[in-house]
Amino acid sequence: MSKLAAPDKFLDLSDYGRPFGKFLANQLKNTRFTPIHVTLLFGLSGLIALYCILQNHYFLASFFIILKSGIDAADGELARIKNTPSYTGRYLDSVFDIILNLLLFMTICYVSKTTLWLTILAFIGIQLQGTLYNYYYVILRNKSVGGDATSKIFEYKSPKALPGESQKSVDLLFRIYTIVYGTFDKIIHTLDKEAYKVKTFPHWFMTLLSIYGLGFQLLIIAVMLPLNLIEYIIPFFILYTLFIFALIGIRKTVFKV
Repeated sequence: MSKLAAPDKFLDLSDYGRPFGKFLANQLKNTRFTPIHVTLLFGLSGLIALYCILQNHYFLASFFIILKSGIDAADGELARIKNTPSYTGRYLDSVFDIILNLLLFMTICYVSKTTLWLTILAFIGIQLQGTLYNYYYVILRNKSVGGDATSKIFEYKSPKALPGESQKSVDLLFRIYTIVYGTFDKIIHTLDKEAYKVKTFPHWFMTLLSIYGLGFQLLIIAVMLPLNLIEYIIPFFILYTLFIFALIGIRKTVFKV
């Protein structure tokens, strides 16, 4: 909840890795490690988890999936501690997430022998879930006094590079970001065009919404793997996607603009 002012903070079920992220960031604050290095580290943890799944070491895979969530929280915390915010890190983090998500679902598809088309459908679903969570969360952050506004509600053009980063790097990563996330953003924005007009979202709604945060999605997978429920992961996330319409319905009915 480092991205929100105190009155707007809520129980984020997907942010369980934050305490570890803060601890790791504090250990690295006086080193040469940068937030980008930490982003690369969580990518490595994710790749190790994939290897463990391929080897049927599901407990180890779950460990590295959870570890990835903790490290994922550390790059932003380190950027805040060192006062080095960057759009490069913001976009690289998101691009790594979607690549790892795709590889994770393809790995599960391979091991569980699930059909490819169901896997693709589940991947699209998990991305739409995360996009809905980010859409409402970014709206809240931008309207929270003193909240983190690095992410914009609608990202149509590359932002101006912050001190210490290259404009070319920002532009390149922004283009990649819009390619891999653009369609998902458009779908969610179309489903709830007026959400950005809402003044704020209550804590209980944001906590409910946080079940669609990437951390919580990965937690579900990390629980299902050692329980030998790998065959059910892809069908679960397909059905889980249907809850999108319930959440949007709540927003439109209860929190009218």
